[in-house]
Amino acid sequence: MCTPENTEFFLVPPYCKKILKENEDKHDDILEEPLAKIEVSNPSKILQLLADLTNKSTRRLEIKINRYLKNECECSFVFIINIHSISEEGVVQVIQERKLEENIRGILSESAINNILEIKPDNEKSISLDPKIQQLIKDVVPDGSGEVVIVPIIAQEHKGNETDFPVYLVCIVNTLKDSAYISKLVCETFKYCLTTLLNTRQCEEERRLKAECQNLLLVARKLFSHLGDLSDLLKEIMTEARRLTNAERCSLFLLDPDHMHLVAKVFDGMSPADCSTEVRIAADQGIAGHVAATGEILNIKDAYKHPLFYKGMDEATGFKTRNILCFPIRDEDNIVGVAQLCNKIGGNFDYFDEEVARAFSIYCGISIMHSLVYKKIQDAQARTRLSNELMMYHMQVSQQDVLDVTMCPSEHDVPEYSLFSFTPRKILSKETPCYVLKMMKDLGFIDTFRIKIDTLSRFILYVRKGYREVPYHNWQHAFSVAHFAYLALKNFQLIEKGYLSQLEALAYFVSCLCHDIDHRGTTNSFQQQSNSVLASLYSSEGSVMERHHLSQTICTLNTEGCNFLDSLSSQDYRKCLDLIKDMILATDLASHYKIHAKQLNMAQEGFDKTNPYHKYYLTSLLMTCADLSDQTKDWTETKKVAQLIYAEFFAQGDLEKKMGKEPANMMDREKASIPDHQLEFLTQCCICIFKILATIFPSAKVLVNAIKQNILCWESSKRIFDKYSMEGKTSYEVLVSEELETEVQNTLDNIKV
Repeated sequence: MCTPENTEFFLVPPYCKKILKENEDKHDDILEEPLAKIEVSNPSKILQLLADLTNKSTRRLEIKINRYLKNECECSFVFIINIHSISEEGVVQVIQERKLEENIRGILSESAINNILEIKPDNEKSISLDPKIQQLIKDVVPDGSGEVVIVPIIAQEHKGNETDFPVYLVCIVNTLKDSAYISKLVCETFKYCLTTLLNTRQCEEERRLKAECQNLLLVARKLFSHLGDLSDLLKEIMTEARRLTNAERCSLFLLDPDHMHLVAKVFDGMSPADCSTEVRIAADQGIAGHVAATGEILNIKDAYKHPLFYKGMDEATGFKTRNILCFPIRDEDNIVGVAQLCNKIGGNFDYFDEEVARAFSIYCGISIMHSLVYKKIQDAQARTRLSNELMMYHMQVSQQDVLDVTMCPSEHDVPEYSLFSFTPRKILSKETPCYVLKMMKDLGFIDTFRIKIDTLSRFILYVRKGYREVPYHNWQHAFSVAHFAYLALKNFQLIEKGYLSQLEALAYFVSCLCHDIDHRGTTNSFQQQSNSVLASLYSSEGSVMERHHLSQTICTLNTEGCNFLDSLSSQDYRKCLDLIKDMILATDLASHYKIHAKQLNMAQEGFDKTNPYHKYYLTSLLMTCADLSDQTKDWTETKKVAQLIYAEFFAQGDLEKKMGKEPANMMDREKASIPDHQLEFLTQCCICIFKILATIFPSAKVLVNAIKQNILCWESSKRIFDKYSMEGKTSYEVLVSEELETEVQNTLDNIKV
């Protein structure tokens, strides 16, 4: 081995000498190259090393260099820290001859890089290492396990101007040689190896970029093949984001139209259809909110140490979040959403993951916006078809029909009309518009809001025509529900005692009247299963039929000569429509069950008139009670209503059978046990709801008692149903029989005796 005392000189071969140009003064002389001075290295070994550096992988090249340096330095092992100027990151990929499955990485700040430049071999001052460099070395060589000699390798990087930039830190662990010798040996080695290493590293970078471009082109093809369904598109975005960055989980948030909230359309691998609740956060809250507000990528190495991270989700799910990469999704002008990746498999998200995220987000934004536009076109087409269908089905209201209501000479004075025990289905259908007008007069709406009688009458008649001739969800049901709203407003003194304002009371009554307009006699689930036009319009939002009822209510209001709310101020008009929207959507029992516990808590703690949440829970409760009010009438009326309900249920069951599907038992005329279904509905749903109402308004106990009486009647009917079932009658045939009511009454009389 060559030593500083035994210095050899390596002469440049003659064929490498440069020939002077003919026009130079010494054109006949050959320029003599300076000698390549080698002080400590063995030239033959250097040549042998260079001859071996033929691999296309920097890892394999590093293994060969490490092997050479270990032998020459007489050390325990060698490792090289690759310093990437673009990402400003230090990476260890090989320790001696062992390729790491997971690279050891560390971010190197500008101060850390400047610190490396200060520890050049010719700098005799003692330089303390930057903490980030120290940490990177400690990840390989823990404290106390060895002494490390560090030699920086400097090259010129092109960043506008040529500047010195460290490209490698060569670390020699536990050497028997002195540091001066080590520095010279390493510098001499890299003097000849550096070009090969850098070129190979650049080649790897080009291969990585090529693969990244190919991946993104594949992603674009996949995304644009899912434009027809936004939900599928978002799932595909989530899948591709995880694949490209090798992440465990992905959450995808879209900004709502008002940019007030971020809504999770895909969360931890599940779509809202698979989740019981929608994930919604404020647009400026948390990590996703910060990215949405700033538009900057957030790469968090340790989630639990970040101030914006909310660990409550981890505690609830048992999932451990280690690191997060959160990036914005943009369209041409604005941020439309945020994607949040969790837990990169095999390390932390790095600079290259950020670059992939930036490119990927462009494809996401384009595909999402195209999908939304496509959905709007589909919705417009569906609404056009629906409007045409509606226009074909319904006739216009004539002026004479309006006059018949406004100029009706009858007083329409029915005894006990204002009692909860009154049965509104006794009112003749042709007289119901007059009763609706009378109730609105009695409640003071017409005078308070200066409503035009003829406009209101026309609206009522259009609403009546908007209901189809289905067995139960027809105009008679709407009138009954509106009648309960009238009773609640009167008997509970909702306006006088400040539970509702006049405007809220008006919205409540109108919502009850319109809550089932254009009902098809089928459930929300049937609409989705049959892929109806309504399902294509509203299934993504949930509450398919309720949203259609709301749409038809607004459509009726916008019909010429029907907008009886036009006397309201613009502010009150918007508020009234918002109230109608919330109240009609509240009639979906699925929505009720989501807030049932909160309604119960509100009733037990006491209604707070100043609390907007309490106001929402109360109006939702009042809507549900009105919708179910048929169950608070006497047994005779309840039995008649049951006949209508099951006629509608069984008609849907027949349709499902034709579609090749098996209906639920309560929809199957051959399997349904009507008393059991009614008892389940009354005991598990109705009585619970009306007990909450009675807690807030004690006078509503009469409604609870009526339901209890009906429960007794249905329990008594079970034996009768069983008896006739043995004779071959179906459950529905027993329900409509004249004998049922008499036999139930006899059974109850015997129980009393």
